[in-house]
Amino acid sequence: MAPAGPSMSDRRLPTRRQLGASDDLAICAHPGRHSRTFMDVAESDSTESGSADGGSPAGESIRIVLADDHVVVRSGLRILLDGQSDFKVVAEAGDAESAANLVRDHRPTVLVLDLNMPGGPSLEAIPHIRKESPETRVVVLTMEQEPAFARKALGAGALGYVLKEAADYELVEAVRRAAAGESYLAPSVGARMAAQPPSGRPDNLSVRETEVLTLIALGHTTAEIAELLFRSERTVESHRKHIQEKLLLNSRAELAGYAREHRLVSPKVKSAE
Repeated sequence: MAPAGPSMSDRRLPTRRQLGASDDLAICAHPGRHSRTFMDVAESDSTESGSADGGSPAGESIRIVLADDHVVVRSGLRILLDGQSDFKVVAEAGDAESAANLVRDHRPTVLVLDLNMPGGPSLEAIPHIRKESPETRVVVLTMEQEPAFARKALGAGALGYVLKEAADYELVEAVRRAAAGESYLAPSVGARMAAQPPSGRPDNLSVRETEVLTLIALGHTTAEIAELLFRSERTVESHRKHIQEKLLLNSRAELAGYAREHRLVSPKVKSAE
């Protein structure tokens, strides 16, 4: 009898380069809530005894710092993680600054980091945390399903991207993979990233959003932008809000800096603060 052909779970998914991220991405697909099939997009050098760049060797606990600003959510996540025989939650934080301090104090294997917490954007803290504790891998936990958020998180240095709605059956695997130096991307987000490859516009901004961002960087007020684009001020403000949400930026100055970095305007242009 001829051998059976490859199953759906054996087929290769798009490479991480096609998704707009770095190499060695692993995307996890789950046919059912409690049924998981994990597919490696690129071969990993990691083994069960630990990765070459510092993953936890076999027999050692995976030490975790858990950061989420909702106490009830954090308690549930701790129960989930502590339920694994090789996991140990060593500390909890309710904001990004506390999370960074706890990572510095405990040097955990993995930091599970809520993307939206008080005390400043968690995304901006990731590079600093990685620099302070290079051996600590970061798994982002979020409600954001937009590919732009995932690309920014992975680009900032996170190894895992897990949606809160799927945490009960994806977070354990994401933490385990991160501890071994492997990446994990929520399946639904991975599918959307494959369907929406990076375009010439930064972070999947629409043409209109790119126009608004450029005009903000040039120092125009909301009223001036509305007049230039023949739109209402309310519409312009709505565009600005969407831009800030997509880029995880909070102020006009940050938007202007972003526009200069992506050469939407000349680097010499300084917007009105």
